Amino acid sequence: MLKKSFYVTLIIFIIGASAVIGTSIYTLYSKKKVSVDPRLKEISGIEFDKSMQLWAINDGGDDAKLYRLADDGSISKEVLVTNAKNIDWEDMTQNDFGHFFLGDFGNNKQERKWLTIYKIENPIDIKGNTTQAEIIKFTYPELDDKPVAPDKRNFDLEAFVSFGRHLYLFTKNRTKPFDGITNVYKVGDHAANFDAQLIDSFQTCTTMEKLCWITSAALSPDRKKLVLLDSTSIWLFENFEGDKFFSGDVSLIDLGIVTQKEAITFYDENTLIFTDEEFKGIGGNAYVVKLDEVEKKVIRSAPTQ
Repeated sequence: MLKKSFYVTLIIFIIGASAVIGTSIYTLYSKKKVSVDPRLKEISGIEFDKSMQLWAINDGGDDAKLYRLADDGSISKEVLVTNAKNIDWEDMTQNDFGHFFLGDFGNNKQERKWLTIYKIENPIDIKGNTTQAEIIKFTYPELDDKPVAPDKRNFDLEAFVSFGRHLYLFTKNRTKPFDGITNVYKVGDHAANFDAQLIDSFQTCTTMEKLCWITSAALSPDRKKLVLLDSTSIWLFENFEGDKFFSGDVSLIDLGIVTQKEAITFYDENTLIFTDEEFKGIGGNAYVVKLDEVEKKVIRSAPTQ
């Protein structure tokens, strides 16, 4: 009798777990728009040009190239940045004037002291297949020549946005024990060597680091909404004051199953595009999220005046 009860319980658990997994898969794949060209197998940043064509970059190890995606996900054009290297390209953003910024600031081992951001013209203005970049360098004033202690390892980067005349960098936390805090640093948006200025922080979660690492960021065209991406969710920040992005309303959008989600951008004020990398047949797609159609879990509401 006890054995029968055990098997009944096990079957119920398996059915329940299967239902949860199935729902989680549907949550993600119901948003799928298109599969991305396999040459972008490590897609790490996306951005729309002034004619609303989508451009993408690969993670470190690829050439210093931007790739324009056609509507079917294939690559329709490549642009080489001739004075750049792709050591660890991790995100892409643009400013109000249409300049693109390419973030070569991945720092997994916390050993890179100087990081690089490449600034180029809007790709629609590039006539051929090559361009040159303005080079922005920055370092963290907290770093010295000593190895970073495990509980201080918060100097990796995979996410940034342009706001005003500055770039805002959101760290990918690698602390041990994991404390879930993404720090926000500010640097200028023009060629120079900068000490990155720490201005704010936000805690995502403290449980499983790979579920709440911040891997990309985007600001809406009107600069009134900020989103941060992790492997399961979109963090949405609204009604903030100036560049105090975490001062307003915070909500969470569930994206379903865990995949390596690495890039996000706004198409318009209400529409987000995000991508994930392909791994063992899962992912490798571009997805669409309509902010007025998805369920948003309220994390915090800004205090009323």
